[in-house]
Amino acid sequence: MTSPPDVDVVLPCLNEADALPWVLARIPDGWRALVVDNGSTDGSAEIARALGATIVHEPRRGFGAACHSGLAAAGADIVCFCDCDASLDPVLLVPFVDEIRSGEADLVLGRRSPRTRSAWPAQAHAGKLALARMLRRRTGLRLHDLGPLRAARRDPLLALGLTDRRSGYPLQMVVRAADAGWRIVEHDVPYLPRTGASKVTGTWRGTWQAVRDMSRVLHETPTPAGGTAR
Repeated sequence: MTSPPDVDVVLPCLNEADALPWVLARIPDGWRALVVDNGSTDGSAEIARALGATIVHEPRRGFGAACHSGLAAAGADIVCFCDCDASLDPVLLVPFVDEIRSGEADLVLGRRSPRTRSAWPAQAHAGKLALARMLRRRTGLRLHDLGPLRAARRDPLLALGLTDRRSGYPLQMVVRAADAGWRIVEHDVPYLPRTGASKVTGTWRGTWQAVRDMSRVLHETPTPAGGTAR
């Protein structure tokens, strides 16, 4: 029987053929890349498979649908999430995983710090600020970003009972973890210009649709799902 990988990295993917070689080359040794193909038409799945990634197919469109399918398919104790567009370096997850393993934190998030002006469109920055304020009112957490770079233990994540399958998934994870008393920490990470056009924050319309998705999450009745992560 093949032993599970040290860490699984969930990479939601929709037409990221150009970015995949760089992203997959940056996955730390001993970790497994789970590329969740969300209906790509540019050969992303085939490219990822040829580069050694494990492919998970999720036909239901939506960022949350792809992320949760990857979480369900993971076999490692610790699961990380990272965008597949080359805007974030998977190597940055190594200290995140160390914090989870040591018990210093239950959920570690990356606060994106743009390295160029083009890396962070105005509409994306505005949406981030709005959501940070709403999150603070709902949970008391003084987080600055809800970026996709994150790490936690798999079984406690599943026990949170996450239901959002759209743009609200990352926020719902944080909100339910906070309700369950998790220790949540945030660290600055370099944020690079993505390869290709964003499917969510590339336009004002896409950004505010994401904000609406996340606003619905913030108005959910608090659910003490999953208990603690420890």
